[in-house]
Amino acid sequence: VGVKESHQMTIFRIIAAILHLGNLEIQGERDGEACSLSSEDEHLSSFCSLLGVEHGQMQHWLCHHK
Repeated sequence: VGVKESHQMTIFRIIAAILHLGNLEIQGERDGEACSLSSEDEHLSSFCSLLGVEHGQMQHWLCHHK
């Protein structure tokens, strides 16, 4: 389709990260007012690894508004 191989790999990495994000197990707390993620979640680790983001920060910001 005319897309460079390096761009294809970036696209595949982003798609894989999004698919892992969809598999996260988010636990609701306080009647849906809060949530938490397990720091041991393999999908969160894969997501962070694929996108090169810090695990602790991503775990925090997926559960907080601001």
